Amino acid sequence: MREVFRAAIVLIVCVCPTVAFAASGGEHEYTKMVINFVKENQAWAIPIVLVLAFGESIAFVSLVLPFWAMLVALGGLLAGSGADIVPIWVAASVGAALGDWVSFWLGYHYHAQIARMWPLSRYPDLLPRGHAFFERWGFWAIWIARFFGPLRAAIPIVAGAVQMHRGKFQLANWPSAFLWAGVLLVFGDIVAKAIEYLHRHL
Repeated sequence: MREVFRAAIVLIVCVCPTVAFAASGGEHEYTKMVINFVKENQAWAIPIVLVLAFGESIAFVSLVLPFWAMLVALGGLLAGSGADIVPIWVAASVGAALGDWVSFWLGYHYHAQIARMWPLSRYPDLLPRGHAFFERWGFWAIWIARFFGPLRAAIPIVAGAVQMHRGKFQLANWPSAFLWAGVLLVFGDIVAKAIEYLHRHL
C-alpha cells in the first residue's frame, strides 16, 4: 500500500505542477527535484519518463511547464549511470504517443470549444498556425511537429479537429514518437558526455 501511495505522489508531482509554481519561475527547481529523485530512485525512472513524455505531448500541460528539458537531462543521467536505456526509450515513446493520442481525441470531439480552454486561450495564434502547418504538410506534419516546440502539442489537436482518419493519424503518431524519444535521449547522453569531457580537460 505504501508503494502505491508513493507512486501516486510521484505521478501527481510530475503531471500536475501548480500554475503558480511555473509562473513564478520555479521550473528550474522543479527540474532539479525530479532529476534528483530519479538519481536516488532509478527504479522509478521508467514510469516518471513515461509521464513526462505524456505531459510534454499535451498542450494543456506542455504550454504551462515544458518537460523536454527534463527528458534530455534524464537521458544523460541514465545513460551515464549504465542503466539499460531501451526500456527508458520505450517508456518515453509510449508516453509521447499516448499524449498525442489524447490531444487528437480532444480535437476530434471538442474542436469547437478547445481554443477557448485554458491554457490554449492564452495562445490564440497557436491553433491557427497549427492548422496552416497541417494544411501544408498533412500526414508529415505530425512527424515534423514533434521537433518544433508548441506545434508538437497543437498539431494532434488540429488533426483531430479536421477529422483526420484515426488509423492514418496513428500510423504517423507511434513511429514519430519513437523517433522523437530516441533523439531526445541520445541528445541528453551527448550533452552529458560533452560536459563531463569539458570538466575533465578544462
